[in-house]
Amino acid sequence: MKHFAALFLILTSCFIAHSQTYELGGTIVGANFIGDVGKTNYIAPNTLGFGGIFKWNRSPRHSFRASFIVANIEGDDVDSHETRRNQRGYSFQNTIKEMSLGLEYTFWDFSMYDGQSASTPYLYTGLTYFRYDALYKDEVTDEILQNDSVGSIAIPMVIGYKASAGTNLVLAFEIGARYTFTDAIDGNNPVKGLEEFDQLEFGNTNNNDWYVFTGITVTFAFGRKPCYCNF
Repeated sequence: MKHFAALFLILTSCFIAHSQTYELGGTIVGANFIGDVGKTNYIAPNTLGFGGIFKWNRSPRHSFRASFIVANIEGDDVDSHETRRNQRGYSFQNTIKEMSLGLEYTFWDFSMYDGQSASTPYLYTGLTYFRYDALYKDEVTDEILQNDSVGSIAIPMVIGYKASAGTNLVLAFEIGARYTFTDAIDGNNPVKGLEEFDQLEFGNTNNNDWYVFTGITVTFAFGRKPCYCNF
């Protein structure tokens, strides 16, 4: 996490050294989990999260983007449409703290400096580092309990739509799935010293977990009117 934060600060310092347009703002998201506990719906927000976002608009078609989001996630077998999960009755709660760096690419040119309102769909991907609570199932009570905090990597796959509001404000709506490199967010495949206890595993341990953020972003543009270069 420290190395990731250091990389973010270095990149930010490099960006500010150039006369380009930047965006800084916040985001509010609804979160849902896709794994071995709870619903299997791809988009079904049931908890809230919030965070901050920074963009370096490198051209009218692409931006380098960094964000930090904290969100609660939860799952309950009672809410599932699968009979097997209903009968099992497991539930869990966890907290995701993610930092993401990547590239945002717009379908059309997006500029707030030509005197007209601008809007466009966009895609975003990159690399996400996140921390979560390592969970495990108690053998006696079948409750899912917290063991420790652990980190992992995810690939964000985001689609959104943004529009300018004046010359400085940008509003956006986006849906972003995160494919994680762990199967332990819901406690079905314990980590952090519990890997050797096979009796603690349940569900499908061959598939990694996903989580999805659906939300709105508001950013404020600042910096000198850009003169874009080939890059």
